[in-house]
Amino acid sequence: MKTALFLLSGLLALAPFAAGDVSAQQPAKPELRVGFVPGPYIDEFKGGVEPELKKKGYKIRYVEFSTGVEANNAAFKSEIDANVMQHTIFLDSYNERQKTDLVGIVHVPTPPMGLYSKKHPLGTPIKPGSSVAVPNDPVNLQRALWVLRDLGLIEIRDSKPVDVTELDVIKNPGGIKIVPLEAAQAPRALDDVDFAAVQGNFAIFSGLKLTNAFALEKMTTPYINVLAVKKANANAEWAQDIVAGYKSPTFKTAIRDDRFYDGFTLPDYMK
Repeated sequence: MKTALFLLSGLLALAPFAAGDVSAQQPAKPELRVGFVPGPYIDEFKGGVEPELKKKGYKIRYVEFSTGVEANNAAFKSEIDANVMQHTIFLDSYNERQKTDLVGIVHVPTPPMGLYSKKHPLGTPIKPGSSVAVPNDPVNLQRALWVLRDLGLIEIRDSKPVDVTELDVIKNPGGIKIVPLEAAQAPRALDDVDFAAVQGNFAIFSGLKLTNAFALEKMTTPYINVLAVKKANANAEWAQDIVAGYKSPTFKTAIRDDRFYDGFTLPDYMK
């Protein structure tokens, strides 16, 4: 009887510590609000990052935006905790214009910008006088002009990404007609123009396949998309847990095992 009482009192004494261990497993910030624009990034997150975060006790709330500017405004105002939809050049340009301090803390698999057409069969030459829709924001306009330059259609001057305009085209021997428009409208513009330079996320969202592009950009690290947060949150536990989710075997397997992601530019941690 004394032995039983001794064991019972010992268990009762340990109970608070056991309860403390359970509560210690719960994150200090149990709900994470993550923003996205149309494209593949929300599915990447759901398929490979969210399972890892759920293991650590997080609940994810997804917030969708029409434009990157809206998503960045929400992140800076702390209406969301992070967003996934932009490369570092675009992010730096936004920060410079808006006097904000968002930072990218991990790269994510990113489809490259491509040149597409509904009017011309793949592989046919781009004729003089062809109309080409391009993004109207300077940073992504520059990427589109690089694609046309690499095809030998135009020559452009070197400019800071935030300063690029159609006037940076200094040689256009074939009279290619540059048609600037909102980047998200590019897939729909394919009904009206000969070709369109379409950012990877909008191409995927609209059903275009990378394998059907006349040309794909030569994507370098600054143009691989990032998960962005406010600078003050970059080293927060929840932010680093998201980074760990992206770098986890779960995420790498989800991307590598799905042929949908063939042709995406992969971050260094997946190479």
